[in-house]
Amino acid sequence: MSEDMQQAGSASEEQTSEAPKPKKKKKQQFRAKRRTDVHGWIALDKPLNMTSTQAVGAIKRIFNVKKAGHAGTLDPLASGCLPIAIGEGTKTVSFVMDGYKEYEFTVRWGEETSTDDAEGELIDSSAHRPTEEEIEAALEHFSGEIMQVPPAFSAIKVNGERAYDLARDGEEVKLAARPVTIHHLELLEAPDEDTAVFVAECSKGTYVRSLARDIGRHLGTRGHVVALRRLISGPFTEEMLISLDDLEQLSHSAPGEPGLASALLPVETALDDIPALAINRNAAARLRRGQSVLLRGQDAPIDGHVAAMNAGLLVAICEVIEGELWPRRVFNLPEHPPVFSSDAEPKN
Repeated sequence: MSEDMQQAGSASEEQTSEAPKPKKKKKQQFRAKRRTDVHGWIALDKPLNMTSTQAVGAIKRIFNVKKAGHAGTLDPLASGCLPIAIGEGTKTVSFVMDGYKEYEFTVRWGEETSTDDAEGELIDSSAHRPTEEEIEAALEHFSGEIMQVPPAFSAIKVNGERAYDLARDGEEVKLAARPVTIHHLELLEAPDEDTAVFVAECSKGTYVRSLARDIGRHLGTRGHVVALRRLISGPFTEEMLISLDDLEQLSHSAPGEPGLASALLPVETALDDIPALAINRNAAARLRRGQSVLLRGQDAPIDGHVAAMNAGLLVAICEVIEGELWPRRVFNLPEHPPVFSSDAEPKN
């Protein structure tokens, strides 16, 4: 290599080494979105084709909360009342689960499916179609306490596995009959010979799909649910329901307009069947520390459970034992309503 070429190469290397390095692009920073301190219930009007778990996820996102849970699964093909607890409200879920339910459902006659609804495969059929008179007469056999076999495609556990998981894997699922209570069952209409619309008030653990299947068999035909809507779940009624679309709109409301707080129901909504008991500040402090409180006065409850309230705020669910309040579930609720912040803005 010639001297000129060496010098040229050396100069080139020198220029390269001295060339300024390109500046790294500064990443756009976002402020972490703080969780909102929200506690209570949403009486969600669950849409079709959405799982209950997905509905809970949507509520978490809209309200910007970490803790939420539903009080009783609704199938994807069912709509209506899905109570969702937020924050401290999750401590009262069991009280809603134990409450009675009301459903409106439509049965198609002549076909029985593997899931007892429109999602399953046809497993049996019948050409017989019951008359309205026959249907009305059959309903008395499904009132009061009855024995019911849950659908194979259900969330009931069999040897630690969900029944629907076993059924989907092709395993034969045999579930034992169990007692449920049908408080009221009524035929609303029979639009045509193939379908009938009912309303049922029933206890927890009742499967409407099983009810449709069993009514069909009793009538000498087959049947499955093609439409299902839950109207009531415990203290949550149809008048309380709010849709996800309406909640989305409330989350973007302008200052001064009703916001998400207007859709939030108090934690104690779930305790509709439990009497409230007013207590003073000192008693509230003792209950929050897990200590008992001695009851005084002629009007003091003798036994059972009460919702201890101080200044309109739920303090604890207590059991009354021999004239003393014993806290069973203690709540840490803020004195002021939640403030919902707007979406995080990019930091310059």
